Amino acid sequence: MTRCWLVLGAIVLVAAGGAGAAARAGLATAERGDGPSHRGSRGYFAIGCGFSHRNDDDPIVHPGRPGLSHNHTFFGNRTTNASSTPASLRGATTSCRLAADTAAYWVPTLFVNGRAVTPRGAAVYYIRRTTGTVQAFPAGLKVIAGDATATTAQGARVTYWVCGRRASTSLASCPAGFRAEGVRLVVKFPNCWNGRSLDSANHKSHLVYSADGACPASHPIAVPALAIVVRYPALGSGPIALASGGQFSAHADFVNAWDQATLERLVARYLNRERGRR
Repeated sequence: MTRCWLVLGAIVLVAAGGAGAAARAGLATAERGDGPSHRGSRGYFAIGCGFSHRNDDDPIVHPGRPGLSHNHTFFGNRTTNASSTPASLRGATTSCRLAADTAAYWVPTLFVNGRAVTPRGAAVYYIRRTTGTVQAFPAGLKVIAGDATATTAQGARVTYWVCGRRASTSLASCPAGFRAEGVRLVVKFPNCWNGRSLDSANHKSHLVYSADGACPASHPIAVPALAIVVRYPALGSGPIALASGGQFSAHADFVNAWDQATLERLVARYLNRERGRR
């Protein structure tokens, strides 16, 4: 059975994998739907990030070529544009509630009746989906999850919409009144790295998804499984489409420009500390 993460409520700062830790910190937490498919995959932390800006740039697919991309909605690093590099991003300001998270996150802009929708914000989850030790993303890693050219559902392992408590591949199957409540877009990244490349020709093949709690021999390094959850307000009337086309072309981009020492501490504390807990 396909597993989905249904994420409810805003993440204020960092929510730890254990409910007790989150409660002690006085922070909002995520509610899991089916939860991860492997029993040992319980560790996670989450960063709440506000909307930063929009533009027609994509520094991964079209580096140094402003205006060449479809429109994107950016979270995290406030300086992200076509000329951005991990070095230029590192240490810049961020829309995330944790100052050390200067990573760049972006998704295609959502349009309703031809007008761009400004999201309420995003929660970025760093999840352990393997039984072994997880390694923090290497500094400068770039990766894209999802297919910007998709015209049919990509599958819940990659992306889906959430209307209330319901996960759906298409907004057409959401219950009546979902426009007034707003929706969430979920995009999930692969979590096994080949251990060599910070990027690849298609910006995807250097990472793959784990299976049954393990990484394949071709990609032996377990890294956090990112899940970006974008929260939209009431949508109003009219056609709904992503800038990349339709409702099935959801994807997300990530450039690791974190303060690396902080990221490594969080991974050690919240992902690797949870190993073996039931």
